[in-house]
Amino acid sequence: MKTRLAASALALLASGASAQELETTLPDAVGQVAPALQAYSTDDLFGSVWSGEAMSMRDRALVTFAALMTRHETENLGSYVALALDAGVTPAELSETITHLAFYTGWGNATAAAEAMAPVYEARGITAEDLPAVEPEEMLPLDQESEDARQTMVQDNYGNVSQGVVDTTEELLFLDMWLRPALEPRDRSMVTVAALIAAGQPEQMTFHLNRAMDNGLTQEEAGAMLSHLAFYAGWPKVFSAMPVAKEVFASRAE
Repeated sequence: MKTRLAASALALLASGASAQELETTLPDAVGQVAPALQAYSTDDLFGSVWSGEAMSMRDRALVTFAALMTRHETENLGSYVALALDAGVTPAELSETITHLAFYTGWGNATAAAEAMAPVYEARGITAEDLPAVEPEEMLPLDQESEDARQTMVQDNYGNVSQGVVDTTEELLFLDMWLRPALEPRDRSMVTVAALIAAGQPEQMTFHLNRAMDNGLTQEEAGAMLSHLAFYAGWPKVFSAMPVAKEVFASRAE
């Protein structure tokens, strides 16, 4: 019985395969229990969404991974890891995504994702030498003016609530993790936004979506990410995120 997405789905999608061919990547149980769900998966999710030109397959694989990790859906995560690797996401980028999202989705989700990924890395001969250094030799440059403004805002608003949170946000996140070179700033921002959507936390999106677009994510790609994540996070979470995206897009058009 098939219980996970087959890595061969990438080749099928890349070659413009029919939805009927992609149906073989679904668990057998789907067709046995919910044939209508199988049809939506085959015709719409795999047949249309994954092949959409507004966002690359590599980016779709990365944001899907981020959403599944955020939702603690580890049973099928290994198969999506294989799919992401085949789509061009590097082992180092996936490793760094786990480390990054630990801060945004929790240590438990990151630990579970690492456990699900380990067999895929082992099977592919991926070793510690292929992964980001604990302490990189050179960090990305810091936009000091932007960081000063962010830190002042956080300090003024929350310093009397939890100075510990204010301090670790500065020291561990924005003066350390966000400057690690193993994940491009655009991708780091993109997976953060995907995780916020999947977690149902749109109130945190304004800053990070603006940052993602400053880092190179286009409005078309951001819109495609919302459409893609509707299938993995659910329509309610995406519709909760839509007003935030609308405001961000409008503010940047002024």
